[in-house]
Amino acid sequence: MKKSKVMLFGAMALTAGLALAACGSSQSSNADKTYSYIFVSNPDTLDYITSTRDSTSSITTNLVDGLLENDQYGNLIPSMAESWTVSKDGLTYTYKIRQGAKWYTSEGEEYADVTAHDFVTGLKYAADKKAENLYLVQDSIKGLADYVEGKSSDFGTVGVKAVDDYTLQYTLNQPETYWNSKTTASILSPVNEAFLKSQGDDFGSVTPSSILSNGPYLFKSFTSKSLIEFEKNPNYWDKDKVKIEKVKLSFFDGSDQDSIARGFLDGNYTDGRIFPTSSVFAELKKGNEDKITYTPQNSVTFYYLFNVNRQSYKQTMKQSDKEKTDSRAAMQNKDFRQAINFAFDRHAYAAQTNGEDGADRILRNTITPSNFVQVGDKNFGDIVNEKIVNYGKDWANINLNDGEQAFLNPDKAKEKFAKAKESLQAQGVTFPIHLDMPVDQTATTKVQRVQSFKQSVEETLGTDNVVIDIQQLQKDEVLNITYFAETAAGEDWDISDNVGWSPDFADPSTYLDIIKPSVGENTKTYLGFDSGTDNAAAKTVGLNDYEKLVTEAGNETTDVVKRYDKYATAQAWLTDSALIIPTTTLTGRPILSKMVPFTMPFAFSGNKGTSDPLLYKYLELQDKAVTVDEYQKAQDKWMKEKEESNKKAQEELAKHVK
Repeated sequence: MKKSKVMLFGAMALTAGLALAACGSSQSSNADKTYSYIFVSNPDTLDYITSTRDSTSSITTNLVDGLLENDQYGNLIPSMAESWTVSKDGLTYTYKIRQGAKWYTSEGEEYADVTAHDFVTGLKYAADKKAENLYLVQDSIKGLADYVEGKSSDFGTVGVKAVDDYTLQYTLNQPETYWNSKTTASILSPVNEAFLKSQGDDFGSVTPSSILSNGPYLFKSFTSKSLIEFEKNPNYWDKDKVKIEKVKLSFFDGSDQDSIARGFLDGNYTDGRIFPTSSVFAELKKGNEDKITYTPQNSVTFYYLFNVNRQSYKQTMKQSDKEKTDSRAAMQNKDFRQAINFAFDRHAYAAQTNGEDGADRILRNTITPSNFVQVGDKNFGDIVNEKIVNYGKDWANINLNDGEQAFLNPDKAKEKFAKAKESLQAQGVTFPIHLDMPVDQTATTKVQRVQSFKQSVEETLGTDNVVIDIQQLQKDEVLNITYFAETAAGEDWDISDNVGWSPDFADPSTYLDIIKPSVGENTKTYLGFDSGTDNAAAKTVGLNDYEKLVTEAGNETTDVVKRYDKYATAQAWLTDSALIIPTTTLTGRPILSKMVPFTMPFAFSGNKGTSDPLLYKYLELQDKAVTVDEYQKAQDKWMKEKEESNKKAQEELAKHVK
């Protein structure tokens, strides 16, 4: 069973311009070759195989290359693997390892050749140590689950082998058209066996000497809550693509968020995250109006959730058992949930973080990003738009693509609520319905967002019908009843926006399979019931129908267009159900920056693209802050080239089938 990979909403608070994508003309010939910015948490390990923490991967992604990486358009390109093939049945992937690539110490001393054996060693180490993201490949690679679960003690039975020093082969349980996207995750990274043995338990300790580098940078220094430094690896196999000579990250404790922008204006940082709701925003904006650009939206999705099976009421404003049963009945009613959805002013909500001008830039309307994958010559979101109209007139002329205020419709909200109220009153439910919503009381902008949600819902539907009871709690209290709750019984809330999701690989299943009622990873965290049980609430809200849709989609293992089309059908069902209400993305936020726009690799998943953690390879800098005009021209050029490049890459996939 997969482990949960839920992300906290609070992570968005300090994310800066770390997600720029790639391509565009260079303006960096005379620019500083040092990238300077912040880090917000100390790494507690450099073990890139077993850890999935951002504090680890933001460092090690720059030190260790895997089989493939992403180019500026999101295509997978050679890294340690010079080439690859896949068998006609889709089960065997063979990679030719780049000869001449080396492992280096933090001092830049050559240690050993990178070979196919290093990838076998890496996976065995991951399995033996029960790596945090082992779930990503455990059920994919033949024999791996049996080894991990102790049914086999012979790693030789696992479907990974070094055919020779420079030929690596994986055998899968079933075809995965997205398998190669998993090779950019740390779980499939190489480890030199001799070095691993020499380090013992010290492998991956937070010192530069505890790991080797075969990547673009060497890890030079770390001072706790002070400084992290990289330097370009002068002997790196692809050194011409490494434009930045040094990376210098200074610790930021979050106490003064506006210091980031001031640091940029003072010349101390390469980027400057701007907070439009800050009291000093107007001052920071003066003279810089034409230099405030917005990072592209990434693949992290945050959302509102309904606890349709709430069992715990330790944190509640409800006054009676009837209020508890009434609220649960209401949340299980589709019309009620849709009424909330159509009453929710997402623009006002997002403006609490991104300001009025930037609010719509972070809006997300479906769990799966609208441009996450292509279905033929269309975006995934375009297909969802076509599918959802089958669910009734409510969805006519609605654009569910990112950046759109797709749902807000007070008249429709009132119509849906009237229908829900009639049905619920017939069941004996009395109004108003009280919904408990926990929030970290110390997170000012978070409280403001929740209050905005409360205002728009209550104003539209009336407090005689619905009351959002905001529970302002300590951060640890919020986490314990949401994110860290061990069982569904510990999920102590009615409606919550305290979690979100980041994809593991380039396939819609990474978003849509996680709430399958029988085996879903996050039914507990998202909807309040433990997966695998014969749960009455899951049946009531129709999730068994949803499971049939995603199962059918998952069973389509060879025809990508058919597979994505079926997942779009499942996404349409989920959107219509209003069980999960997407809100915003992690990026799409205003910055000041000297990064040449679109000179970084692009990806929606893995560690080798634009989402945090940041890979500095390919990135170029310029002397002056990027202007809005420069950014827009670069983006237009990139989008045109990306479409052409992606199409060509898709056409060439057939050449790899042997």
